Amino acid sequence: MCGIFGYVNGSVEKPADPRLTETLIQKMRHRGPDDSGSYADGNYAVSHLRLSIIDLSRNGHQPMLNAARTACIAFNGEIYNFRELKAKYGLGDKFPFVSKTDSEVVLYLYERLGPDFVRELNGMFALAIWDGRRKQLLLARDRFGIKPLFYTIHDGALWFSSEIKSLLGIPGFRKEVCFKAVHNYFSFDYIPGEETAFENIKEVRPGFMLRVGTGESLSVKPERYWTPRYGQEKPRSVPETVAEVQELLVGAVKSQLISDVPVGVMLSGGMDSSTLTALMAHVRGDADFHTFSIGFDEPSFDESPYAEIVAKEIGTTHHAVKITAQTVRDNLERYLSFIDEPYADGSAIPTFMLAQEARKFVTVLLSGEGGDEVFAGYDTHKAYLVNRLYKKIPKPARWLVAQAVARLPVSHRKLSFDFKAKKFIRGTNFSVPHSHYLWREVFTEEEKKELLRVPLDLERAYGPSFGLFVDLYAAAEGGDELNKLLQIDCSFHLPDDLMIKNDRMTMAHSLEARVPFTDYPLFDYMANIAGTSKIKLNMSKLFMKKAMAPFLPERILKKKKVGLEMPYSKWFLAELKDILCDHLSPESLARIPFLDAACVQRIIRDHMEGRRDYGRELWGLLNFAVWHRLYFSS
Repeated sequence: MCGIFGYVNGSVEKPADPRLTETLIQKMRHRGPDDSGSYADGNYAVSHLRLSIIDLSRNGHQPMLNAARTACIAFNGEIYNFRELKAKYGLGDKFPFVSKTDSEVVLYLYERLGPDFVRELNGMFALAIWDGRRKQLLLARDRFGIKPLFYTIHDGALWFSSEIKSLLGIPGFRKEVCFKAVHNYFSFDYIPGEETAFENIKEVRPGFMLRVGTGESLSVKPERYWTPRYGQEKPRSVPETVAEVQELLVGAVKSQLISDVPVGVMLSGGMDSSTLTALMAHVRGDADFHTFSIGFDEPSFDESPYAEIVAKEIGTTHHAVKITAQTVRDNLERYLSFIDEPYADGSAIPTFMLAQEARKFVTVLLSGEGGDEVFAGYDTHKAYLVNRLYKKIPKPARWLVAQAVARLPVSHRKLSFDFKAKKFIRGTNFSVPHSHYLWREVFTEEEKKELLRVPLDLERAYGPSFGLFVDLYAAAEGGDELNKLLQIDCSFHLPDDLMIKNDRMTMAHSLEARVPFTDYPLFDYMANIAGTSKIKLNMSKLFMKKAMAPFLPERILKKKKVGLEMPYSKWFLAELKDILCDHLSPESLARIPFLDAACVQRIIRDHMEGRRDYGRELWGLLNFAVWHRLYFSS
């Protein structure tokens, strides 16, 4: 796990300066504290920071050159099938390897296959390969966006980086807010798609590569090398499918335990992380490893007792980290400085604190992200099934239900009944993808019109945010309706929210997070099963739970999904009221001319007086205000 930063000038007559890349990469030193290096070839320069995971010797030093010194790789990530690929293509016989790293396998796989090599990789990665013979740069990012890769074109050069902060230091680069990103941020509490919060800085999308040619001028060609394929196959039989899923799960965990440093598990007590913990013990043949969980004083948010059940049952060395309102107060600016963008996932600070504790004991953590997207585990997936039945109820009866739900009192409990009921009822009036979007929506399009004062009519210029879901749903090939919703989740929520949290919050502490549920054989197998076979009204993640029945306590298998989140709605009423009111005061918001201070004050007032739970909206506003202060007002 590492950090990369480099650039290529469009003109081969304009040499690149490695001293510049060496300076700017230091802004993300946390990504690679073990080693660093630089390389330059004419109009190309790149620097690398290394967190040593496989082959800890100097032989793994990067940037890494091939034997002929005609190609150079700067690599961030882990390839779990690198040994199989080395054998499959006979690379050990054809090329003089000097290390035992996956990076060197990738370099020679490129030499053997050309750009098609990327389709062979099972793992997480962001990489840059410079082909000195062709004077061409290849940038590529893994299929699920587990590892980050950003780029910008400035002053006749293409610059790329593992984090935005290094791009902001490019000489002459002028920071500007990207209003399209802001428009979508307030819909999701994260920024979807290729846009970033900064104008002219883009993100390489998951499953894409960029070929950058140089000569008389710069040419940039983005290419999709992978698209998730979904099917509608009915399982041959549930027992056969369960057995195959069990085998694939074991294989995914086994492959991702390859490491020359200690590996632990983020154990929330939920189904996904409990599965990883149990299977890690199964693969190892012992429980001599560390697990880590998060706890809260608010019972409806606290899953730590379930994590302790799993840890005790399996026998791991377990650590619990308590998150309080004071934790947020102490780390709000700090955690956002590692993300570089406005971001308001309520599990980010808890993950940040867990990683800080975990780094005392391990260098690699297994994470359960992706389990809900692969096995259909979100409430919105169940809501899809319920809605198909609900629409069969006569309209007068549905009207009465809607009136009753609208009168439900506000609750600040995690995933409270009133929250889920109101989300569900609102979605029944829309199309399948639009209804799915409403479970993610923070501010509505109408609310954003009141909140945002910008020089453009954003809805007309960019379209409503739900269009992202509707358009992808319409373009999705194969698969039934539920599988198309899973494709939406894998295209936006997984890479643009969950993977951002996983990568930035762990790498902030020089810790690598691995996500076995994104193992490609496992994903491909599950993607071809009909969506409605993966979930029942009384059981989400049907095949995972049945496959894990021999490994986990029944209490965990039957446990209701909670998810990692903070009770900020409640904290805003007391413990965090002052920090909220400070950052969102009219005086503070005067620094952000495109936010309507009166609208924000009205939202705060309605939340404090219990008219509506505006917790998610306020958490999004608070994080946006802090981000803007860090990057534009300081």
